[in-house]
Amino acid sequence: MTQNKEEELAGTTLAQAHSLWTTDAKGSVILRIEEGCPEEPVTVHQMFKASVEKYGNMYALASKKNNKWEKITFLEYYQLCRRAARSFIKLGLKRFHGVAILGFNSAEWFFSAVGAIMAGGTMTGIYATNSPEACQYVASDSKANIIVVENQKQLDKILQIRDSLPHLKAIVQYSGYPMQKISNLYSWEEFMELGLEVSEKELDDIIASQRANQCCVLIYTSGTTGKPKGVMLSHDNITWTANHASRAGDLQPADTKQESLVSYLPLSHIAAQIYDLWAGIQWGELVYFAQPDALKGSLITTLREVCPTSHMGVPRVWEKMMEKIKQAISECGYVKKKLVTWAMSVSLEANQTCTQKDDEKPFLFTMADSLVLQRLRAELGLSCCQKFFSGAAPIGSETVQFFLGLNIWLYEAYGMSESTGPHFMSGPKAYKLPSCGKVVPGCRYKMANIDSEKGEICFWGRNIFMGYLNMEDKTREALDEDGWLHSGDLGKIDEEGFLCITGRIKELIITAGGENVPPLPIEEAVKKELPIISNAMLIGDKRKFLSMFLTLKCCSNTETMEPTEELSMETVELCQQLGSRATKVSDIIEGKDKDVYRTIQEGINRVNAAATSNAQRIQKWTILRKDFSVSGGELGPTMKLRRPVVLEMYHEVIESLYQE
Repeated sequence: MTQNKEEELAGTTLAQAHSLWTTDAKGSVILRIEEGCPEEPVTVHQMFKASVEKYGNMYALASKKNNKWEKITFLEYYQLCRRAARSFIKLGLKRFHGVAILGFNSAEWFFSAVGAIMAGGTMTGIYATNSPEACQYVASDSKANIIVVENQKQLDKILQIRDSLPHLKAIVQYSGYPMQKISNLYSWEEFMELGLEVSEKELDDIIASQRANQCCVLIYTSGTTGKPKGVMLSHDNITWTANHASRAGDLQPADTKQESLVSYLPLSHIAAQIYDLWAGIQWGELVYFAQPDALKGSLITTLREVCPTSHMGVPRVWEKMMEKIKQAISECGYVKKKLVTWAMSVSLEANQTCTQKDDEKPFLFTMADSLVLQRLRAELGLSCCQKFFSGAAPIGSETVQFFLGLNIWLYEAYGMSESTGPHFMSGPKAYKLPSCGKVVPGCRYKMANIDSEKGEICFWGRNIFMGYLNMEDKTREALDEDGWLHSGDLGKIDEEGFLCITGRIKELIITAGGENVPPLPIEEAVKKELPIISNAMLIGDKRKFLSMFLTLKCCSNTETMEPTEELSMETVELCQQLGSRATKVSDIIEGKDKDVYRTIQEGINRVNAAATSNAQRIQKWTILRKDFSVSGGELGPTMKLRRPVVLEMYHEVIESLYQE
């Protein structure tokens, strides 16, 4: 690196700050630089510039156009971000005002995100599944001057709410051409031309004014409780986390070995944003963009084409993969089925006895892996994949063990938007079931209000957010007087430093008898006992006893992703083994299918037998007519169960369970 480049990186002063937090978009914060994390703070632009120096001629992004992968290098990527930044300046983007991006992952999404920050704005993603009202809330709260939309469907949402967005100056559509001529609506090509009128110097001056302790990204929490909160993240939050959390996950820099990945999870969520976008720039990864219908089934096709070296999924994605494989196995002939079952049991046993992936394994395992399991992984497009991550919600033990049977170690990460993603991580050197790993090096944790070894997990580190935009009360609730972030999660840490989450404080059920019941372990146990169950939700807050909602594993409509009436193949097979001929949900519910009901009751009895007290036993249960889904509203955008929504939707069903 040249002398003046080093000075440019090291010589950045920070903006004046008097507190660890702020709720003002223009505000700055004191950085938590200490012995464990002494690194020089850098801005997003400085991080990108340093990567271009190292990886400039390597490929950075790959998009599929007319059935062919088109790639661009890091240098081209950087130049296109600068071009987008100049166009945002031309459109009148004000300092610390928002650029909101609404649509599926693409190269243009990345250019808009980085360009917005370079141009001195704040970048915020909006979930593609959001209603027009939810889009309006984010765009208005972030004072969005420009909204970048994917296509006509997303554009229509913004046109409906345009009049209630006083800060909005322009809309840009990045996929296809806008169907109607509207003032201040631009196609991507038109938008990129605008910036040619803005000088490079004007952009450089804005970049030079940026400080690492100022806000550059807003992540809106999905609002499972109350209004969404705008989590303000600083340049330092982003650049420090992209560098350090990825080390815990053992991601390699491109000059050692270039990592490749497929981008498909919502980028408005911190997990995908850190993993796909920011760590991608920091480490020089090659990011392939999946097709917009990835979660409707095309993801595996893309994975097979790309063969990524690392892959991240939310639990529901891994569960869906598991269901798909189980279905494929059940369709095999007798001999093949026996062979696969044998290989998976050998792999599970070998993997459960070792603590690190590279530990010495028995010969039988090596044989099972090379003869059978390698092919199965290739079917999924995961033959070159070395690292598998799960985040955004707790993953079930059944799923983890199923993948260990395929010799796939799922590394669970745990954190929140407010900690810029992962605060605890599993990885090749930190793996222990059923934990979500150890604290990320350079970060700290403590337990508050410890009761019988369990306590609330509190976070500290360079990754802790600046505050909630315009919400002082909420910020003071999340950060205590000393600046520790209270996660709202209950957990325990073992003597080796591995963290196990036992549930959320807000989700704790406090029965009428005053007993505290964490729902998660009980729901997990029921799903483990009963493979036909898709979702289990415990009920019983302020009630005399516990009851439970159950949904059955069903097929989804491939277009809308809505769950259908049809039972999944696995469920139909399990029903047949019980002597039931059910193929639809309606064949079973309301007590119609005695065999299935008896089996479910027996499973619940087994879970109850292991309960710590009588108050933790499930007394009543009911099967709901429809499985939970994002489109139905019961699951959030990252497939997390939205308990308050379900309680409201099925209020009458709950009342009927508790009628004397």
